[in-house]
Amino acid sequence: MPTLPWSAGPTATSPTDDEIVVMASRFELRTFRQVLPFFVAALRVRGQVRRADGAIGVALVAHPLRREFYTLSAWRDRAAIDAMITIEPHRSVMTGFRDHTADASFTFWTIPSFERPTWTDAHRRLEVARGRGSR
Repeated sequence: MPTLPWSAGPTATSPTDDEIVVMASRFELRTFRQVLPFFVAALRVRGQVRRADGAIGVALVAHPLRREFYTLSAWRDRAAIDAMITIEPHRSVMTGFRDHTADASFTFWTIPSFERPTWTDAHRRLEVARGRGSR
């Protein structure tokens, strides 16, 4: 399973920041044919996040044999996320793979600014978002 570990973004939190916003996503593709193109596109978006105003950090996990991809990122605020998803390359990736996606889940939550989000928490929250986990 290809894993791209946590990489810092350009926005560091300051001692006055109480909370940051965390976003986790899960994508399942319809066919194996789209796995490599999606992975390449995910790398481009990861690079975009690493440079995006308000991004604190990002990580990616791919399970190619399951046609499944996970992202985990932290942000200064929700406005920074909303701004990033409307520009390239994210906008084209989002629209270009829409018909090739069998399932997509997203979840958002806040954590204290001195913490780093964990994959354990992200997976639990994504299962709840998909209706498969306990609250």
